[in-house]
Amino acid sequence: MTIWRNALLGVAAAGLLTVGTAQAAGNDDGQVTIGVLGDMSGVYADGFSGPGATAAVKMAVKDFGGSVLGKDIEVISADHQNKADIASSTAREWIDRDNVDVIMDLTNSAVGLAVQQLASNKGIITINTGSATSALTNDACTAYGIHYGYDTHALPVGTATAIVKNGGKKWFFITADYAFGQALESNTSDVVKELGGSVVGSVRAPLNTNDFSSYLLQAQSSGADVIGLANAGTDTINAVKQANEFGIVSRGQSLAGMLVLISDVKSLGLDTAKGLQFTSGWYWDHDEDSRQWAKRYLASGGTTPTFPHAALYSATMAYLNAVNAAGTDESDAVRKAIGNKPIDDFFAQGGTIRDDGLLEHDMYLLKVKGPDASKGEWDVATVERTIPGDQAYPSLAESGCARLK
Repeated sequence: MTIWRNALLGVAAAGLLTVGTAQAAGNDDGQVTIGVLGDMSGVYADGFSGPGATAAVKMAVKDFGGSVLGKDIEVISADHQNKADIASSTAREWIDRDNVDVIMDLTNSAVGLAVQQLASNKGIITINTGSATSALTNDACTAYGIHYGYDTHALPVGTATAIVKNGGKKWFFITADYAFGQALESNTSDVVKELGGSVVGSVRAPLNTNDFSSYLLQAQSSGADVIGLANAGTDTINAVKQANEFGIVSRGQSLAGMLVLISDVKSLGLDTAKGLQFTSGWYWDHDEDSRQWAKRYLASGGTTPTFPHAALYSATMAYLNAVNAAGTDESDAVRKAIGNKPIDDFFAQGGTIRDDGLLEHDMYLLKVKGPDASKGEWDVATVERTIPGDQAYPSLAESGCARLK
């Protein structure tokens, strides 16, 4: 059974909970409980989720002071194993048994879609920082769902635009075979075509694929200028490494990583990744505030200063500030408060959480440095361009969120 089918099962299970069972979050139990539900051991455990995600949330809680409205703040975490049914079961237990107030991370779009729907039916806020699919704030939007950091619309706006304008007109996609990959391929294809390019083919690869040889050979024989990797994590790393082994780049085709983290670049090595362009929701060396946060994060037990980890810290702070402003941890009041206050910190300067749940903020086009230009372990890229939030994301009027209409 594919992860996408698991997601449908999770959403279907959530649908069995009628709207009448929805209840206000907060569960006035003397504490605020934050659940970090992520990929703690699989393909996305390094830069997107894993121990680094939990460390970012705990760091934010500590910086906030450890309590809000006189209530202690507790952080719990679990591994969803990239399975929507396991994620849904865990989320239901957290809500019904552990009185969780907000569920964060939710790396893996199938997981994010399933848990967002289930939690909304229970009246619980979710903050997706790891999921990428733009469906979260479009056809699958909910009253309590927030998408924080990036999505599959914002990613290609920087990367695909730069590559097409530089001559990469014909594209072939190797796509992760679930909601995230399909959305990323679709959104990137739209950008390519709008700029006068074309898509000559695509192939779907299962999550956690070790051998990309057959997919790369199809891409190589397609005649495409650019092979778009609509995947992430170790899938992207494996695909890039094997493409270099096959000499694909040296024979004239380009690789476009549509969702790349600096942890991926580090795994690939600067010799292999040199010159690669990719879009990111944040970069640790963008300004002094970001550099200081990254330094503190790594010193406090953080693993990789990637944008999903920074997003989790920022989202935790935004949530706790909203609880404080609302004077309660009840979901409706907190959701209203978090939407009324701009997100203006090291991660999202001038950001806004819109009525469809999307955090609109600036994105960045990065370019990987060569080994000689790097001055430290995480000094892997330069910021080539800032993409304003109103260009990176569609307007609220263009949102496909049905509840707004």
